[in-house]
Amino acid sequence: MSETQNNLPAVRADVWLWAARFFKTRSLAKQAIDGGKVDVNGMGCKPAKALHVGDRLQIGRGEERFEVTVLALSEQRGPASAAQALYRETQESLAAREAARAQRRLGASGLLRPPTRPDKQARRLIRKFKDEQS
Repeated sequence: MSETQNNLPAVRADVWLWAARFFKTRSLAKQAIDGGKVDVNGMGCKPAKALHVGDRLQIGRGEERFEVTVLALSEQRGPASAAQALYRETQESLAAREAARAQRRLGASGLLRPPTRPDKQARRLIRKFKDEQS
């Protein structure tokens, strides 16, 4: 299709999510929509749902949650800078993602990891300890 972004009245949700680089492939975008990870204007959607400029999307991708407003429509995947021009993330969403990132960072800091991998003797002791626990 040779339509430009301005001429598109609506775009399929799975195509837009792929073009906006929320998902690496269109089939992953479709699976996320089918799995209930994407809501449009507070309601669930199907992959063929028509998105319009001004729609609000809630997108779950792994542990990240995005809340974005559609600013432009595109059926083609372009560079990241062009993809970021297709939407605007809300301030609440940015703050929540940053807080979750900080929480994950703090949670991982409690793990005490050894400075090196165990040598042969340490592995034997670990195996012996595990066998005694069983």
